[in-house]
Amino acid sequence: MCRLSAITADKYFSVMDNIRALDTMKEGHDGSGLGFVLKDLGGDFKDLKEYPILSGICTDSGRRKLDDYMKQAGFKVKFMWEPQICEKAGSSVVKRGHYLTTAYQYPDEYINRSQDEKEALLTKTRLRLRDEGLKNNSLYIFSFWPDIITMKEVGDPLEVGEFFGLDKKPLTAKIAMAQGRQNTNYAIDLYACHPFFLQGYCTMTNGENTAFVPNRDYLLRRNFPGYRNYKSDSEIFCHTLHFVHKRLGYPLRYYKDVITPLTNNEIDGRSDAEALRLIKKSLRPLCIDGPNCVIGFMPDGSVFMLQDSKKLRPGIVGGTTGHYGLMSEECGLDQAVPKRKREDDIFPMRYDFVVISPNAKEVQVWNQLKG
Repeated sequence: MCRLSAITADKYFSVMDNIRALDTMKEGHDGSGLGFVLKDLGGDFKDLKEYPILSGICTDSGRRKLDDYMKQAGFKVKFMWEPQICEKAGSSVVKRGHYLTTAYQYPDEYINRSQDEKEALLTKTRLRLRDEGLKNNSLYIFSFWPDIITMKEVGDPLEVGEFFGLDKKPLTAKIAMAQGRQNTNYAIDLYACHPFFLQGYCTMTNGENTAFVPNRDYLLRRNFPGYRNYKSDSEIFCHTLHFVHKRLGYPLRYYKDVITPLTNNEIDGRSDAEALRLIKKSLRPLCIDGPNCVIGFMPDGSVFMLQDSKKLRPGIVGGTTGHYGLMSEECGLDQAVPKRKREDDIFPMRYDFVVISPNAKEVQVWNQLKG
């Protein structure tokens, strides 16, 4: 199993808080990788909210390829941040080139374009750079979006955090999601490392989606360029969230109804039963088959946890107003949010959908049976 560590707060904190929580849950991951996504950035990025940030890794040739493409596309560098690399003897982490965290100005012709046009440009740019880099592994692009940073690397999570120098030169944010990987099904691939991000939506998962093939095939037929290049069965959760909420326009709570539909008898007890039956019938290919525990965040800053309705993986939510943690294990929550009322901790079960509002103001538990 993998281990998950998410924190949402109303004040900026270091992603090392997530990584140290992962270290306390070390028996649940094998140290084969760390990935994290930060939202609502602080520090050097605090005043750059409107500028898209490109996150990735490249070789020297990949860097030249990237710079040439971005220049021709009209993007101009606004700010560059580089991790303070610290290589240690005996470390599980091997440096592989340049670690990119660069904020860009939009091309001049896009400055006054609509939000939809800007989002399409960023998605197209990320996919083209990713495709180009895959030809010889010279360029990995994890995200290209305003106020978002993504970093991934192979190795023990704590060692990766120290390798990036985050204990000395921290990256801060108000939302951070990190995963310590358990490499079970695939060869180690940076694109297979959680969390996964698409146009403001992000998820990470502890589990295995055995319904991956029908899920993938359905999304591939939706004619959206971002639904492709699947290196992990868990990337489906992010893309399904994007499809249900952004493209179909459904309220967030229906995401759980889509991926873990109720039985027909259970649907009869819901006030929206007629709509729910239509959703179940038309979106049946997006139903998952676990076990899975899913943690994610939304464009507005809401953070959530849900469980597969058939088979559960460990998950706990707890904290105080302005500071909540969503973890795989209680020891991780103890590390990240030690000052809390433990009697208020939430252990989501099969029908539960836990949502923490933006700026960690409050936590709500939506029960799928009651709607």
